Amino acid sequence: MIEFKRPDGSACQGYYAEAGQDRPGIVVIQEWWGLNQQIRSVADRLAAAGFNALAPDLYHGRVAQDVDEASHMMNGLDFPGATFQDIRGAVGHLLASGKGKVAVMGFCMGGALTVASAVHLPEVAAAVCYYGIPPRDFADPAAIRIPFLGHFATRDTWCTPDVVAQLESAMLAAGQKPVLYRYEAEHAFFNKLRPTVYDPQAAELSWERTLSFLNQHL
Repeated sequence: MIEFKRPDGSACQGYYAEAGQDRPGIVVIQEWWGLNQQIRSVADRLAAAGFNALAPDLYHGRVAQDVDEASHMMNGLDFPGATFQDIRGAVGHLLASGKGKVAVMGFCMGGALTVASAVHLPEVAAAVCYYGIPPRDFADPAAIRIPFLGHFATRDTWCTPDVVAQLESAMLAAGQKPVLYRYEAEHAFFNKLRPTVYDPQAAELSWERTLSFLNQHL
């Protein structure tokens, strides 16, 4: 765990996995559960692949133990504050401490915040979104102007196929070229801590595509 500064000058903590000072960076954005072992493991895997990875602790030390608690914590999150302060601070920390571009990558709630970061943070160079889309009045995907990779599930009842189609249509209508993949899987298919929905084949295929995308654009 490290501490970094938010734009407002206050401190935020995050889990940092270092690949080297000359490497590009990835801000890893948590699911609604919090900064748990699953998100830390993603940061570790990114570092092993050559990226400095920083996962800001958006819940400030809290980790949900069940669905009800996770829903309560997500609904209580200040999404603009998370985007413009915590995530922007993490991006700035990686830009200052490394050499190269910085991308954002998030899952579920973090996927929605990935879209928001791609819309609102011009210092972000690329975005990888796993099954999460924010309300359009907070972050309109038509405003994204950076390389964007999305991984979505066909049996997702939260980030539904219809919502994904709307994101794709908005970006295409704006002249963008998002790279979107749909997997025959459930929501959270990448999360090894959730065996009822984890799909190892879809997870590994999405990971290979993610690393290829990040290496191309960073």
